[in-house]
Amino acid sequence: MERPYRVRRSCLAVPASSERFITKARGLPADEVFLDLEDAVAPAAKPQARANAAAAVAGDWGGRTVAVRVNDASTQWAHKDVIEVVSAAARVDVIVLPKVTSPGHVVWLDLLLGQAEQAAGLPLGQTGIEAQIEDARGLAAVNAIAAASPRLEALVFGPADFMASVGIRSLDVGGQPEGYAGGDVYHYALMRILIAARAQGLQAIDGPYLKVRDTGGFRRSAASAAALGYDGKWVLHPDQIDAANEVFAPSQADFERASRIIDAYAHATTVDQRGAVMLGDEMIDEASRKMAQAIVARGRAAGLPATA
Repeated sequence: MERPYRVRRSCLAVPASSERFITKARGLPADEVFLDLEDAVAPAAKPQARANAAAAVAGDWGGRTVAVRVNDASTQWAHKDVIEVVSAAARVDVIVLPKVTSPGHVVWLDLLLGQAEQAAGLPLGQTGIEAQIEDARGLAAVNAIAAASPRLEALVFGPADFMASVGIRSLDVGGQPEGYAGGDVYHYALMRILIAARAQGLQAIDGPYLKVRDTGGFRRSAASAAALGYDGKWVLHPDQIDAANEVFAPSQADFERASRIIDAYAHATTVDQRGAVMLGDEMIDEASRKMAQAIVARGRAAGLPATA
């Protein structure tokens, strides 16, 4: 089935072990909320967190994307996470798979999701996947990972585990290590993930900024990722949501131009029966429509006014 486009300017992490945090998240303006069963949950609390997540995804989330980050494929909890969450609800939009180091991890999740969907009587293929790239092995295999499943919707950069994996000399996640004089130490990883994602028509999402009270630092980090071409960023605290939504929203001018592209292309294909058309001095086609669709979706989510 064709994957829907989901706006992901802000992706809010919520520990599934906390029912209070889950309840609060329902009223927050994040584009995506993912209930975390992995790093945010202690081993002894994982069964209850899984039950909390399975119950929560079935509730009312006001139309936003609802995801669950399961434990990584090599753990004892992963298969139960997937089966119980998918089986318990008619809707979980996306499964976030952490610590993906090979395309085999994504293939495993794809197959398991298909089995869980069939067992629950759900449409086959309705559940999407986000793959989190967190170490050197994952980055080295990112092109193959991005092509591993038609369920894939996004690649996500995981900076903390990546820093540990490659030996970056800093405990400041997302910060620049002392003595580094080469610019942005994460640029290569971010760009490689972005290119792999775009080559397969996927979104690219930047990882979290851990200093949750430093809104200025978060905004600078988000703006840098947005300038590079990323679609959104993880947020760990409600104070980060508005900044992410603003930074990753298109300008009014880009929103209006994208709307014109969609209208012109729709007229060309349905009325004129043509696959390409001139808009001003620019030739637009199906690729133009896809790019415009993403901009319009983010603009609508930002509440930008439509013009005639």
